[in-house]
Amino acid sequence: MTILRRLRGRLIDLLVVITGVSILVFAFIRMIPGDAVAIMLGANAEVTEDRIEALRNRLGLDLPIHEQYWNWLTGVLQGDFGVSIWTGRPVIEEIAGHVWPTLQLTFLALLTAIVLAIPLGILMARIRGRRGEAFVQAGSVIGLTVPPFWLGILMILVLSTLAPSLQLLGYVPFGEDPLGNLQRLFLPAFALSLPILANLARLLRSTLLEAMQQDYIRTARAKGLPTRRIFYKHALRNAIIPFVTSVGIMAGYLLGGAIVVEQVFAIPGLGRLILGAISERNYPLLQASILLVTCTFVLVNFTVDVIYTLIDPRISE
Repeated sequence: MTILRRLRGRLIDLLVVITGVSILVFAFIRMIPGDAVAIMLGANAEVTEDRIEALRNRLGLDLPIHEQYWNWLTGVLQGDFGVSIWTGRPVIEEIAGHVWPTLQLTFLALLTAIVLAIPLGILMARIRGRRGEAFVQAGSVIGLTVPPFWLGILMILVLSTLAPSLQLLGYVPFGEDPLGNLQRLFLPAFALSLPILANLARLLRSTLLEAMQQDYIRTARAKGLPTRRIFYKHALRNAIIPFVTSVGIMAGYLLGGAIVVEQVFAIPGLGRLILGAISERNYPLLQASILLVTCTFVLVNFTVDVIYTLIDPRISE
């Protein structure tokens, strides 16, 4: 019951945060310089004040800001995110056509970071004070400081020279060409995962070293348990809890970072959609896209909090 009360409290917090996010998203987008109606009609030589007012009225932009927000929010709660100002298509369809490349890139980057960070973090902990530790530490620092977009550009330049036949840019759906899909996403996923990989490996190293100093480890040693069993069964089990929490937090940052990396590798994901919506002042599309990204970040953190509670029920006490 204690766990259920904690989860109920987290659900209430989740609803409050999402509501606050929706208000901030709606308000900040309205602060972007430029008039959406003027931009839409700017190339038309027959623009008149009457036409501007008529279009503003049709889009609901002549209403007070609180009424605009309420109309938008009630529509979102009913599953209606509005229509794109420029194409006239439902916003949800526009997003659905661009969201999967971003989600796949984020998932591959997160998977790469987790798969490589665990053995690397264990290695960094095991070789503490030994020869080679300085090189591994220096590599982790480099991984933390190298911007993913710069690394992506560098890898494109190098590989396009060494292997010009490789397809490095663009996106092919996995269902159409699985090998081509993974070939095009390998480099952006690795570039996006590198800072997270270095961060997770360093975190796992520090938590492992801290766990090895605890009383239960000394007790296990006093009982004569093998060092390998103590390290992997006792120390790693407790050190993995902060690791899981950090994975959830960083998954949200990966989703935001993917938007930038997509521009480098010409991937038609949410990054291209959001940048286009900003330049066009496409309010409905921009609001829904940013709300999707931020809510995904919040939901991932909520899921991690649930997993964290299940891994260590003492947290709920």
